Amino acid sequence: MWASCDLPFRVSPTTLHCLVPLPSGDMHEYFWLIYSLVGLATLAYLQRWLWPDRQQLKHIPAVGSTAPILSYWGAIRWLSHGTEITQEGYRKFKGHPFKVANFNRWLVLVSGPQLIDDIRKASDHELSFDEAAWETLEVQYTVGPSVAGNSYHVPIVRGQLTRNLPFLFDDLRDEIAKAFHDQVPLADDWTPVLAHPAVMQVVARATNRAFVGAPKCRDPDWLDLSIQFTSDLILGAHIIHQFPRFLKPLAARLFTRVPAAIRRGRRHLERTIEYRKKCLEQYGDSWPDKPNDLISWLLDEAEGDERTVQNLVTRILALEFAAIHTTSNSFVHALYHLAAHPEWAKDLREEIEPVAKREGWSKASLDKMHRLDSFLKECQRYYAIGGVTMVRRAMKDFTFSDGTVVPEGTFVGVAVLATQHDPEYYEDPDTFRPWRFSELREDDDESGRHLMVSTGLEYFPFGHGRHACPGRFFAAAQLKLILAHIVLHYDIKAENEGVVPPVLQFGQNIAPNMKAKVLFRKRQP
Repeated sequence: MWASCDLPFRVSPTTLHCLVPLPSGDMHEYFWLIYSLVGLATLAYLQRWLWPDRQQLKHIPAVGSTAPILSYWGAIRWLSHGTEITQEGYRKFKGHPFKVANFNRWLVLVSGPQLIDDIRKASDHELSFDEAAWETLEVQYTVGPSVAGNSYHVPIVRGQLTRNLPFLFDDLRDEIAKAFHDQVPLADDWTPVLAHPAVMQVVARATNRAFVGAPKCRDPDWLDLSIQFTSDLILGAHIIHQFPRFLKPLAARLFTRVPAAIRRGRRHLERTIEYRKKCLEQYGDSWPDKPNDLISWLLDEAEGDERTVQNLVTRILALEFAAIHTTSNSFVHALYHLAAHPEWAKDLREEIEPVAKREGWSKASLDKMHRLDSFLKECQRYYAIGGVTMVRRAMKDFTFSDGTVVPEGTFVGVAVLATQHDPEYYEDPDTFRPWRFSELREDDDESGRHLMVSTGLEYFPFGHGRHACPGRFFAAAQLKLILAHIVLHYDIKAENEGVVPPVLQFGQNIAPNMKAKVLFRKRQP
């Protein structure tokens, strides 16, 4: 599930929707310290942004006060109550734009099929995904101008990665099984497992099996780098954002860990990349035993400076950033629900085992496991990873179909979580119903729209339209294989029987509890 084009493989803006791991422990306290000190020290600077925005957007209703000082307080409140603020705006202004205060700008949110479709249909010259993401993540200064100026990796993910899923399938399944063997022992007694880090390791290994191949995908230091790079990049972006433009390059070099992370990545991949380049020079596009992985796909398409080790490693790490945390967080949500309701595992087994016995394990047979798909899609609907998606920056004054005008420079987005909990679109929306979408598929001739990877105007954790997540097919396959592996090999239950651990919130992001445990044991007859 990875950051996008509205999710994976590009990065969704607004407090880094969809992929930002919620800070916890020392990092959580550090973030709060940064925000508090910088906020108090730069109040005047922030008002220089918020006051003009308040004047330009005065025709759009706000959640909370629009007065300069009070709107700043609203931005602080956004950190801990972002989803509640978004849902409040949705209830009050459903079908119309409304605005909420962030630290350095107002964010305009929309709801309702027509306005969401306005964003979907808008050209990049009107509402730009790239400009919003690049500004939020300070991409020019974190991962550099190469990634910021050339998104050639997106069609690679949309094309090569998706087309190669049937050929990668056995490798993914093999890596997931090996990773579980290392992370979760097959014991006869109940064993408590810290869910989030265990799942993160499994997802990181499966992702890297497709990205850099085996055995590098099992290298502990490479996995640590792959996982840690997200925190390095996000914290770096927050730090850089506090500096004026002319000091941002210096701040990136001196005050962030991103350059060191890229140097560390080079130590891991430089020999591999140089060897692949020599093979390409000697044999052309194909040679015996050419690896079928992301490194090869990038080398096949990269031109000029994009072929340097530095730029290739940077792009691979950027894709690691986009892939691992969103998929991990989504699966941990699902795992907590399954552990709280272990009876659902029986229903999943009754579907999975006959299909696998009849047709074997393949991408095609996985697609026939409708309950498996429904369970994970319902989890996406229920949590949506956050309150906002499809964030864009207005490149010029933009007029919505209801006549509302947002001026150039405005950030706009969609209230996704509130939409996916609207009874107009979903029956009993605040109840987690695991077979919601498999039942809809049985009753609907257009059952394809109920697939996990399908996007629409009422379901868009992966975004919607041409910027919908290009890696969603890979992410969905990973999630299904991991869930299938668990229900076929383990019994599980919640640490507190029947209880789903409370989620964590930061801004408008929603993350699963980082400290909760799930009890595993070898599946009993």
